[in-house]
Amino acid sequence: MQHVNSACLRRAAIAAAAALLAAACGGGSDNTNPNPNVKPSFIGTVTITAYDGTTDDLLTAGLGKDGLSSSTAPVPADQIAPTAAELRRLAIYTNYRAIVDTTSGGGYGTLYGPNVDAQGNVTSGQGKIAGVEFLAFSDDGTGKQNVTMLVQIPNTFNTSKPCMITATSSGSRGVYGAIAVGEWGLKRGCAVAYTDKGTGAAPHDLDTDTVPLIDGTRTTRAAAGKNAQFAASPGVISLSDFTASAPHRLAFKHAHSQQNPEKDWGKFTLQAIRFGIWAINERFGSVAGDGTRQLSLDKKKIVVIASSVSNGGGAAVAAAEQDTDGLIDGVAVGEPNLNLPANTGVVVKRGTSRVSASGRVLYDYITTANLLQLCASQATALTLAPAFAGNVNFANRCQTLADKGIVSGTTLGDQAASALAALHAAGWEPESDDLHPSLAAFDTAASISITYANSYARASVTDRLCGYSFATTLADFKPAAIAPAALASMFATGNGVPPTSTVQLINDRDPLNGPFLNGRSISASTARADVNFDGANCLRALLTGTDTQAQALQSGLLQTLRSGNLHGKPAVIVHGRSDGLLPVNHTSRPYLGFNRQQEGSASKLSYVEVENAQHFDAFIGAVSGYSNRYVPLHVYLIRSLDAVFDNLTTGKALPPSQVVRTIPRGGATNTTTAPTLLPANVPPIAATPAPGNLILVSPSAVQVPD
Repeated sequence: MQHVNSACLRRAAIAAAAALLAAACGGGSDNTNPNPNVKPSFIGTVTITAYDGTTDDLLTAGLGKDGLSSSTAPVPADQIAPTAAELRRLAIYTNYRAIVDTTSGGGYGTLYGPNVDAQGNVTSGQGKIAGVEFLAFSDDGTGKQNVTMLVQIPNTFNTSKPCMITATSSGSRGVYGAIAVGEWGLKRGCAVAYTDKGTGAAPHDLDTDTVPLIDGTRTTRAAAGKNAQFAASPGVISLSDFTASAPHRLAFKHAHSQQNPEKDWGKFTLQAIRFGIWAINERFGSVAGDGTRQLSLDKKKIVVIASSVSNGGGAAVAAAEQDTDGLIDGVAVGEPNLNLPANTGVVVKRGTSRVSASGRVLYDYITTANLLQLCASQATALTLAPAFAGNVNFANRCQTLADKGIVSGTTLGDQAASALAALHAAGWEPESDDLHPSLAAFDTAASISITYANSYARASVTDRLCGYSFATTLADFKPAAIAPAALASMFATGNGVPPTSTVQLINDRDPLNGPFLNGRSISASTARADVNFDGANCLRALLTGTDTQAQALQSGLLQTLRSGNLHGKPAVIVHGRSDGLLPVNHTSRPYLGFNRQQEGSASKLSYVEVENAQHFDAFIGAVSGYSNRYVPLHVYLIRSLDAVFDNLTTGKALPPSQVVRTIPRGGATNTTTAPTLLPANVPPIAATPAPGNLILVSPSAVQVPD
């Protein structure tokens, strides 16, 4: 690794030489700098770092294919004071493994991974990629946004066929949150434009008043000034008064920045592309007579594909919709988070039947899951589900739901069956059923509901919206000071949405225990340990409430709706039919119809629905039972990128919208060691699908085959 802080010295030397040459030739000219490569105005100080591809690299941080798959993390030498380089290495390790299954039996190293080249050939190498990183904040000058931008340019970048993809972070992760997506571009010699989109893993620790910097290292808020990656602002009370009354709390950027960053995810992705174009020309642009780089490779010359997964995929779609300058040529995304306007008029059918619910926004269906999923996970029909386990507090949630008239039944079995049926009625496909127990165990719906409620309402950490906060807990389940080593590395190990890296959800309204671990807490309205039904009900009520907080949330939510207009860009969306987090009925299926409604015959969007694929590929090799029944969606993201790239560069037609019939690996149930994934398990996206696999779309309807 080499820091290129001497770039300004080299540029000065070039300029001096140019001046001497001009003087020798009888003076300068007004055309010595005809088309300068001007840094975008929103970009602050840029750090440029070169990686040799041996000791360190762009894709694996020097770990290589084997290091990324190793269960031994690259822990910093001094865990309380890690270096920026150590945090970067750990962040790449953690985030790569968070997106894909890195077990060899699941396709890693054979169907995808650093050692598999751009043509799909398995090589004997470690897949390290030499190149340069450009790192900077995008900000409006206040230091309150400080959205991290990162551009990776491999040494194999081909200036005669320049290309770039975006890899906006998934979930609420930091800037390396979609590094496994960036891999596709790096292998092809394309630049990759990343952004954390205004989210991020590292918190503001209110006890110590320390904050993360752009590279993940930490300092005091006072010392950071406007250079903090995130520093919380107070609400109705000061941060010091809040900490005195509620110690050990942490503020996270997505939840507590008071910026509602989701409304700008498209904007930030477009900014990352502009930063990428500037960086490419800083690296490869011609040099003018006065020694300055020129904008030699502009947007018309660089093939740009907007890509990523989950929230990053939604950001790519948003960027394509908002692209009025022709920056983006195509779109290839996986399992995107897409909020559609109400009452689009698009009917979604599966087989011959209209689905029970479709096109609802994330906050609507995730707060529904937050109420029902814990109870539904206890359904006796799900005894073979991954990570299935009885939980007395989940059973208590069932009883509370029955007492409140939300589910029916007098026995746990009947109540759980009623909750599962309610999820079906709310738009979840039966293929998601077996995922509810593990998603409930991981607090998925609660963590997302709490984070997005705060974000949409622009709530401060001091507001404790619906009585929630974030803190580490110990054996007594009460908030405690976070361990210094855990805090120091959270830039690399966290996901930005607690529970994460020892940080838990806290119910500050437990009537018996005071602030208490949410999953163990008691609801005031029931005097029952029902995993804080009151909090979940409060979050749900904000969607339709009329008080100030509810109105703020509803206003923020409206700022995140998609337009459906991709401006005729060739696009492929891939999504797993079994997705239990972002159900296909509320996201990709209705978006296909909404896009056709907006663009008509000009639409070039294809939708590929993959059987036996769900949202979290990383769970396949990590959670008991996933490997037996689920295939990696990442394989199909790679194929979608291939398809869009081929369409843009060779004119090859995009595949039609279709269902891909995959074959689960099988083997003994509820283990992590299924038979090896073979190409036959993940058949290709068909150029000419069988009639029974075609997805049909009109401006008013989407017809998906069974």
